[in-house]
Amino acid sequence: MSNSVLYMSMSLDGYIAGPNDRPSNPGGDGFMRLHEWYGFAADAGPTFETNDSWGMGQHFLDEIKETGAVLSGRNTVEQVDHWGGDHHDGVPIFVPSHRPPGPSASKYPLVTYVTDGIASAMAQAKAAAGGRNVLVHGAYTAQSALEAGVLDELQIHQVPVIFGEGRRLFDVLPTRVELEIVQVIDTPPVTHIRYRVIS
Repeated sequence: MSNSVLYMSMSLDGYIAGPNDRPSNPGGDGFMRLHEWYGFAADAGPTFETNDSWGMGQHFLDEIKETGAVLSGRNTVEQVDHWGGDHHDGVPIFVPSHRPPGPSASKYPLVTYVTDGIASAMAQAKAAAGGRNVLVHGAYTAQSALEAGVLDELQIHQVPVIFGEGRRLFDVLPTRVELEIVQVIDTPPVTHIRYRVIS
């Protein structure tokens, strides 16, 4: 059965993007600090092998590539131009939005904007995933999916840094959400915590 899984790197104080997050500065100031553990370097200096010496970057990249569909917020997809129409391996990309897509989206046949709500977008993504998991991206999308009861799991990569400002993953939720920890992988650069949503 397909599960929806949020994959996000997050600072200790809950930020998934730095200040000045905008199309000309995707992720905001200092954003790459949250993703160094993947093997990406802000200055493109160290190699992937140097940055990913614990092997977790490759592990989670492989896990992401096994997902059968992507559900991502509009802010995220527009900042990266819909990943050029192919997030990974030709899987479909669903974008819940209250507005119709901009003109750039028409270039990408794998991208579908869903205007009738997050539950519909998730149902379409799960149907398209062919039994594989749905990869979820984006703070607003995660909050909306939790509120609607359609987010199954959260894979949070907790980075030991305090941003102090930027975009938080969970700013305001209308009710408390209970989670169950199903896996913890602790390494010096980052702690990977997987949660299951139980209520």
